Amino acid sequence: METQCQSRQKYLLIFLLFLAIEFFIAIFVKDKFIRPYVGDVLVVFVLYFFIKICTLDKIKYLSIYIFIFSVFTEFLQAINIIDILGLANIKFFRILIGTTFDFKDIFCYFLGSIFLFYLDFKRRKNGIYTKRRKNNNEKF
Repeated sequence: METQCQSRQKYLLIFLLFLAIEFFIAIFVKDKFIRPYVGDVLVVFVLYFFIKICTLDKIKYLSIYIFIFSVFTEFLQAINIIDILGLANIKFFRILIGTTFDFKDIFCYFLGSIFLFYLDFKRRKNGIYTKRRKNNNEKF
């Protein structure tokens, strides 16, 4: 049985792996498929595993919430929130929030979220969450 500390370590390692892949894509990949599409799918994984470090398995529909957050961020790009907030000249915020709205990005976030939702569904079906809760006397 996996302890909470082991779970947090596992989620941290997975988060760092996906973050490293995202940085690699951002810095070294200059194509028209991996960077714009695979990068958008993977950013959902980065957010998911980052939140899992802190919450473990306490948020039942985390993948759905991350999809909603991603769509909201894309909406902020559509209204040029960077310009509204006066952050257009700060490269960090241009990268963090983004500057270009695209429905294809939302589709990529959807694909990543569906995959994570499926993983959570399989884990719940196999009782992984239930076993950990019973072992740690947590309410879910």
